Amino acid sequence: MSTMKNRRSPLVILMINMFIAMLGIGLIIPVLPEFLKEFGLGGKTAGYLVAAFGLTQFIFSPIGGEWSDKYGRRIMIVSGLALFTVSNLLFAMASEVWMLYTSRLIGGIGAAAMIPSMMAYIADITTDEKRGKGMGMLGAAMSLGFVIGPGIGGFLAELGLRAPFYVSSAVGALAMIGSLLVLPESLTKEELAANRSSQVKKESIFIQLGQSFKAPYFILLLLVFALTFGLANFEAVFPLFVDNKYGYTAKDISILITVGALIGAVIQAMLIDKLIRRFGEKKLINLTFILSAVCLILMLLSGNFWYILVITMMFFTLTSIMRPAINTLLSKMAGDEQGFVAGMNNAYMSLGNIFGPAIAGILFDVQINLPYMFGAVILVISFIISTSWSNKNKQKLVPAGGSN
Repeated sequence: MSTMKNRRSPLVILMINMFIAMLGIGLIIPVLPEFLKEFGLGGKTAGYLVAAFGLTQFIFSPIGGEWSDKYGRRIMIVSGLALFTVSNLLFAMASEVWMLYTSRLIGGIGAAAMIPSMMAYIADITTDEKRGKGMGMLGAAMSLGFVIGPGIGGFLAELGLRAPFYVSSAVGALAMIGSLLVLPESLTKEELAANRSSQVKKESIFIQLGQSFKAPYFILLLLVFALTFGLANFEAVFPLFVDNKYGYTAKDISILITVGALIGAVIQAMLIDKLIRRFGEKKLINLTFILSAVCLILMLLSGNFWYILVITMMFFTLTSIMRPAINTLLSKMAGDEQGFVAGMNNAYMSLGNIFGPAIAGILFDVQINLPYMFGAVILVISFIISTSWSNKNKQKLVPAGGSN
């Protein structure tokens, strides 16, 4: 592990970058219905456009992880931000449907370059004792960006339908320049040279996925998929759902998501450490899964604005707590497989971002309540799997708060 004088500063930069990357995924959602009307397209396309980002993120993540080992974390993070900037600029300027898809596909490649590199960077600059906290902070930035994106997109749309993407592109460019100037490389020249000269051939993503099935932490990766699926499922149809079912405006939707996400993130930041120490990662994961499922069902019962705001806030809070709890436990179980686990974490997250929106869009066209009912079923099944796995592995796992 390379030594660094100030480890807090790189972590802050990484958190800002992660926030920006995940913001890009969610930013598209509130303006998508109006955007698609310009092209004469409907609900399924909305799901597919959100899913397109996850598709290239999934395919290119192993390459991003391998290149970050060979050429450095910093260059991959900067490259990812550059691709993210191009992606949003292309979407803003799009006049044809193929340009929309191309934009999202490029954005996914950018995320594949950035996210595994950032997770590996955290592993490089933290000790085993502090790694869980570092991953938790990165996870908090990830969750906040993902859930606040639609809110910001909705507010910026007041300036014009394409304004959110121009602003996002500009912010991405600033983050890229900032990282290029101030983010130090976490690997030494000797480590990079050794990694480049290594003759070990990395397997394809599908072989790696096969290997992950046999890993002791496989269930945790499955839960990463379920969490991301549930969150993407919730977000992809949220504007269409509250518009069609309850008659909400774009501004109402922006307020709901932004306020709900901000309150959720504040609660998460204040309580995550205490909650992990009090309940342990396993109990916290189980509890947040079942309560998240309950929130999805409660969404169907009333259209009262304050009621929906509370349910939205609860859902975002629970998922914001769940992600760092899973990531912390994954990091503890990974041992010397931090790079592989970071890549797999990203791959399973990408799969959630592919299937969550795509299935939500298809189900929404069938019946308006189906996406949330199906999402709740997935979360309940995840709760059952997680509880069963926790009970079987009580003796194998690190005790709660053991490395914090």
